Amino acid sequence: MNIALLLSGGTGTRMGGNIPKQYVEVSGRPVFSYCIESLFEHEKIDGIQIVAAPEWQEEICRVAKQILGGELWDGKFRGFSLPGENRQMSIYHGLENIREYGDNEDYVLIHDAARPLLSPKQIGDCLHKAAGHDGAMPVLPMKDTVYYSEDGCTVGKLLDRKTIYAGQAPEVFLLGKYYEANRQLIPDRILTINGSTEPAIMAGMDIAMIPGDERNFKITTRADLERFQKIIEEM
Repeated sequence: MNIALLLSGGTGTRMGGNIPKQYVEVSGRPVFSYCIESLFEHEKIDGIQIVAAPEWQEEICRVAKQILGGELWDGKFRGFSLPGENRQMSIYHGLENIREYGDNEDYVLIHDAARPLLSPKQIGDCLHKAAGHDGAMPVLPMKDTVYYSEDGCTVGKLLDRKTIYAGQAPEVFLLGKYYEANRQLIPDRILTINGSTEPAIMAGMDIAMIPGDERNFKITTRADLERFQKIIEEM
């Protein structure tokens, strides 16, 4: 079974505004609804768990049912999880809930609601690549020259950009191994984690890579939101 864990619990404070970025409307519908549609309609996704604050859960249900129809929503939606102290704790809460109905050999696909341009191909490619591995993630090659600096003031050395990649989402992991990798970081170390794949690497999990999608960017700033608006208008 393949279970998607959609993270929609962020506050989006870096962008400003009165509501979190994933709930801002673009072309008449909230940002989160675009990737929800991709996940629910994908034939290889069997269930979906959503991390969201209680005050937004009713709105997610309303919008999703309007876009997807009640039958598809009721057929795949498994429940809500509460946001954690940081992004990785939110993931951990979701994993705990998924384990109530999932199996250790299931795959969990983690995605951010603030990455609305999730394509069916990216979902399928991640799940396909994960087979035979402990997980898979999309990456983008570095285009610029990359330098290392220990103090942030002077250049220490030049890094080989051919060996450096930028991670994207969605990231796919074996549920049992990934849950244990995160559990080992409770209670304090998990609060220092910056990326979903970090606990997997720390635990020695075998994570394969696939080519990323430059359009699958995360909305963080007002400029990102305007870029997404333009893409939607041109589609």
